[in-house]
Amino acid sequence: MSNHSIAITVNGELEQLSVPGNMTLLEMLRRELALTGPKDGCSAGECGACTVLLDGEPVNACMVLAVEADGANVLTVEGLAHGDRLDPLQQAFMDEGGVQCGYCTPGMLISARALLTRTPRPTEEQIREALAGNLCRCTGYTRIVRAVQKASRSAQATEA
Repeated sequence: MSNHSIAITVNGELEQLSVPGNMTLLEMLRRELALTGPKDGCSAGECGACTVLLDGEPVNACMVLAVEADGANVLTVEGLAHGDRLDPLQQAFMDEGGVQCGYCTPGMLISARALLTRTPRPTEEQIREALAGNLCRCTGYTRIVRAVQKASRSAQATEA
């Protein structure tokens, strides 16, 4: 299979890559850019462990070809923090115990970031709906929902 040249902005950095036409966005992020936050949980778009923001929308990176992302902006969990300062969502996940094994956490954080960007003050139902595509086998979701609520309140406090 022949390679294709793509230009993609990942976590604010423009990347010029040559990738096979059948390489997924997830494979490109992990293999070519060494971004291991997005996880390969199912390779079928069912678990959400590979969730990234593609032009601001949450997508399962295992279901998108890298060539389809040519010219796009991608945000992975590695791009949430600002230097040494965690994103309020990351801090809230730690504070609320929303992390256990951690395998689902990057996808949860990215889905939650997408929600809070479009709905800064979500209801519990909206949070649960936004996270429905992200499977967690450890937490029972309660602490994750509380973490998103806390991050939402934190953002409101900084706006006031």
